[in-house]
Amino acid sequence: MKKLTLPLSEKDVKQLKAGDSVLLSGVILTARDCAHKRMKQMIESGEALPFDIKDAYIYYAGPCPAKPGSACGSCGPTTSSRMDSFAPDLLDRGLGGMIGKGEMSAQVREAIVRNTRVYFAAIGGAGALYSDCIKSSRCIAFPDLLSEAVYRLEVVDFPAVVAFDCYGSSIYD
Repeated sequence: MKKLTLPLSEKDVKQLKAGDSVLLSGVILTARDCAHKRMKQMIESGEALPFDIKDAYIYYAGPCPAKPGSACGSCGPTTSSRMDSFAPDLLDRGLGGMIGKGEMSAQVREAIVRNTRVYFAAIGGAGALYSDCIKSSRCIAFPDLLSEAVYRLEVVDFPAVVAFDCYGSSIYD
């Protein structure tokens, strides 16, 4: 099990291989379908995003409200392929990588290789486990989208697996 601190350096990314188990610590952003659609509209209209995607890691998740005394409620991954049409452009614009559930398209894999990035798979059905790894949660964009808004999460020892590495290998092959 490799312990990694986000954002990853290019050297860190190049040492990862599909199938590696990792524990991620640092900052991740959440964004699901609605947030991605809004980001795309903003980019296409020339507007600046309300947060910096450079070297950021997007977790395809929608956090549930926190219980008293918790930083975040259940926060499990959603199906990553729903973001296939958005991910290549975001990667080309500097996104560090993604965390989600399931396979993504060949176009996403090509963008990961082209940009020396990585896609991590999270465990479906483990939202309660992931909430224990979240030390702080704050909405940073699109609050009208509720759980589909963009949240900034600080995580410690967030378990994942390298699904696509920067060499084009995949755990799904």
